Amino acid sequence: QYQFVESGGGLVQPGGSLRLSCAPDGFTLDYYAIGWFRQAPGKEREGVLCINRSGRSTQYADSVKGRFTISRSADENTVYLHMSSLEPEDTAVYYCAAASLPVAPGRLLVVNEYDYWGQGTQVTVSS
Repeated sequence: QYQFVESGGGLVQPGGSLRLSCAPDGFTLDYYAIGWFRQAPGKEREGVLCINRSGRSTQYADSVKGRFTISRSADENTVYLHMSSLEPEDTAVYYCAAASLPVAPGRLLVVNEYDYWGQGTQVTVSS
């Protein structure tokens, strides 16, 4: 059972941009951290960009620094992933996730810290 609804994925050319959206599916989520993960074919799921509830702590995967940013709606329940300068290596299924328990500093990108997940949305970067 998935708890989030994600949208915004698709096919984009290298150098292009996309914005992914993620919202709880019919409930208000109280979370300690929220963010985005991705899984490419044959690879493990990895953290991309996550933020804690206060917004004072954000972690980026090194591969997306300077290209991806995260934002939230005013009620903090919808989260967006803004992706620019996309590369073929960014091709993956992107998942939104949230942690209902506190996440230790430095562990925002750790998959096992998150217990609410979306169904994933495909992002394909190709010419």
